[in-house]
Amino acid sequence: QVHLVESGGGLVQAGGSLGLSCAAVGRSFSANAMGWYRQAPGKQRELVATITSGGSTNYEDSVKGRFTISRDNAKNTVYLQMNGLKAEDTGVYYCYAWISYWPGSPTYWGQGTQVTVSS
Repeated sequence: QVHLVESGGGLVQAGGSLGLSCAAVGRSFSANAMGWYRQAPGKQRELVATITSGGSTNYEDSVKGRFTISRDNAKNTVYLQMNGLKAEDTGVYYCYAWISYWPGSPTYWGQGTQVTVSS
């Protein structure tokens, strides 16, 4: 059993910063990839950023240069530092962890945290 617990969402003015964290608790594991999706009102869920166990990162084009994803493998925790926030960044942010070597290669999801950027 693995549960992902998110924290750090909230309300921020445009141009401000916010940091999200997501900690995996329960059974010990090493995730092959962890990252963040978001879903804005009336929009599809989209991948924001991902990081592999080796430290390789990928970002959605719209957040490059503003968001930074990082990972603490010892703590099974992934972070998302968001700077220069825009109204378009508003949405519910979900973290995930993918474990390829477990049966079924499961993906676990956080409960979601609301990020609201006011213009």
